[in-house]
Amino acid sequence: MRHEGYLRHLLVRKAARTREILVALGTTSQSPWRTQGDAESARPGDSDTVFGEDGEDCREAGRQLTEGFLEKLLDLESSGSLEGRFAGILHIVNDSQADVVRSDRTDILYGQDYFYEEILGLRFKVSVFSFFQTNTHSAEVLYETVRSYIGELGSGSPDGAPDKVVYDLYSGTGTIAQLMAVAAGRVIGVEIVEEAVLAARKNAEMNGLRNCEFIAGDVLKVLDEIAERPDLIILDPPRDGVHQTALRKIIAYGVERIVYISCKPTSLVRDLQVFREHGYQVERAVAVDQFPWTGNIEVVALLVRPHARHHDTIISSSSLKGIM
Repeated sequence: MRHEGYLRHLLVRKAARTREILVALGTTSQSPWRTQGDAESARPGDSDTVFGEDGEDCREAGRQLTEGFLEKLLDLESSGSLEGRFAGILHIVNDSQADVVRSDRTDILYGQDYFYEEILGLRFKVSVFSFFQTNTHSAEVLYETVRSYIGELGSGSPDGAPDKVVYDLYSGTGTIAQLMAVAAGRVIGVEIVEEAVLAARKNAEMNGLRNCEFIAGDVLKVLDEIAERPDLIILDPPRDGVHQTALRKIIAYGVERIVYISCKPTSLVRDLQVFREHGYQVERAVAVDQFPWTGNIEVVALLVRPHARHHDTIISSSSLKGIM
């Protein structure tokens, strides 16, 4: 509450398949040994004030603490009691007053600032702040469900080669886009977080996928800039769902099938109502428990707008509660 002190966060990310571990110790730039008098006059980021008259000694104390942290972790690995191995050990300096893990400066104490994880035969490079599903085994269930909902895309080319265009909107690090690349002629991912887009491009290159394009920007604006029209759309929006203006742009493409991946059922129900008003129906839906022991759930829904249907499927907030 006073915005004082040195230690802030310990962030640990582990890959279930490769068993690589990335650890980041988050601290402020303040002195580890500040007195109360120093604290009252300190301003985060101001080294002359933060470290007091004996600034070099305090910086040395901070260095000794991070080196001690590194030594203890490497001892843990060498002892054989660690289930995995360290890909990287980092020191993150964060003077933000918000209670979030962010970086004003990142120092690599050991190894590198990323690790690799494998999902359904593809390899992904994951950094400290990359969005990547935290539960690899459950993520594979989620993505296999998406692929089963999509089914065969078919081909309109004379030689039978894949030629369909797939939009992966809110694509993150491009996991779903790359899983779709084999069955599609071209996959276009759109994501507002530039770091995630850069990671997606590198991952696609690493996996030898040449038919994936990733665009950094807001879905609402980027849709107006893409010349190629989609044959299929995959949506994986943030918890608040799809922006209502963007939703209407998506509907205007008139694609027969849309796969909607939701991490907040109430947002999904709201958006589904708009889809239904424009002729789409929920053909299939299932919940996937990505976050065991929490109240959160992922839902995958297949929306179709065929020319003629004999049955009308309705999904409501009460029915979603029944599958949670």
